[in-house]
Amino acid sequence: MAVFTSVTLDEVNAWLQKNYQVGTASEIKGISTGIENSNFFLTTQTGGTQEEFVLTLFERLSKEQLPYYLELMEHLSKKGVKVPAPIRDNAHQIVGDLNGKPATIVTKLSGKSFLNPSVRHCELVGNALAKMHLAGLDFQSSQANLRSIDWWKNTVPLVIPHLNKAQDQLIQSELAAQIDFFNSVEYKSLPSGPSHCDLFRDNVLFDNSSGEDELGGFFDFYFAGNDKWLFDLAVTINDWCIDLATGEIDQARYTGMIEMYQAIRPFETAEINSWNMMLRAAALRFWVSRLWDYHLPREAKMLTPHDPTHFERILISRRELISNIPHHSGKYATK
Repeated sequence: MAVFTSVTLDEVNAWLQKNYQVGTASEIKGISTGIENSNFFLTTQTGGTQEEFVLTLFERLSKEQLPYYLELMEHLSKKGVKVPAPIRDNAHQIVGDLNGKPATIVTKLSGKSFLNPSVRHCELVGNALAKMHLAGLDFQSSQANLRSIDWWKNTVPLVIPHLNKAQDQLIQSELAAQIDFFNSVEYKSLPSGPSHCDLFRDNVLFDNSSGEDELGGFFDFYFAGNDKWLFDLAVTINDWCIDLATGEIDQARYTGMIEMYQAIRPFETAEINSWNMMLRAAALRFWVSRLWDYHLPREAKMLTPHDPTHFERILISRRELISNIPHHSGKYATK
């Protein structure tokens, strides 16, 4: 998240009073993390009741693209998955316009992110991700992951002029390997459905109000799309279950997340056979996007591009890795 388009309290109040039944805005605060949209914490007052929301102005996605993401969140929320619920306006529309940009408000989840996750955090995320995948099976809309292989093929030529020779060879070699993988019969047979596709540590909250960390929820679904569930898990593993300095897999967190995922949805044979290539695909996707954001940045009032060499290291590590998926041990409850 970031702030590219500024919004004042008076502007948001006028917008809310005209379009929503959520009370009067008493505070708006820009959110500096992330790199795609303009995001704000929004506090409203209705009588003596205070409520908290997140306001998002979309900088790249069009108004026509947005219903997929917002309706998916609405669908998952109704299924009991812990995600922000979009607030529909007085005309029952799920997205509006504010300061010349498509905009929406969603409920604010409780809890906080843990940027140094424990095994338990990884177990909770793996379990909830599998439940989210299954909950999306009857979601009626479909939209491809817009940052999948077609986007990689279009974007790699734009970033190559900024790479050294070794990086150039690595990115072109991996892209060619992934094109072959995506065209394979086995890849096409992998189970798929609505996927988050960006489930990093800072897109998950944990609530400790009971005295023990429990999942507060997943958020920031604006890279979501219909994709292979295995890709969604590989993206998550490549962030949650690694040593940040080296990109190497942390075995305890890795095993915990995969076993808890499989407690809900055991892997098919094709998924087991495709695992190593999918870990590489997930690493390439974020190396390409971080190179693009770093070398071809947009102007923003609150924006810190991520270091692209982080995912370069992860990709190199995954190309050298022969990693087996741990079999579900039955250690964890499936409810």
